[in-house]
Amino acid sequence: VQLQASGGGLVQAGDSLRLSCAASGRTFSRYIMGWFRQAPGKEREFVAAITWSGDSTYYSDSVKGRFTISRDNAKNTVYLQMNSLKPEDTAVYYCAAGLPFSTVVAGGGYWGQGTQVTVSS
Repeated sequence: VQLQASGGGLVQAGDSLRLSCAASGRTFSRYIMGWFRQAPGKEREFVAAITWSGDSTYYSDSVKGRFTISRDNAKNTVYLQMNSLKPEDTAVYYCAAGLPFSTVVAGGGYWGQGTQVTVSS
């Protein structure tokens, strides 16, 4: 599986962005998909994950209520809708794919190149 994240940019606090992650491979729909982020000088942080069916989603406490993860298996794409952005959301965002759920949340599986999100105050 190859993954390519896009949609990052420079926004102001309170704005919204939607990230996309396009995946190659016919087995995309089988995988747990996740989003992570890494800010300068900080460790990589789990942001959100979604099951293959999209029925279950999981979020870190820092983004819960502001971010929404979704997927379109027909388009081999997973999304991260980010609302009410804060300067502390500034980071490079990466998408990941894999099985099982615990592997993805722990940072295993397949990874793509990230996309930069910068939130100014």
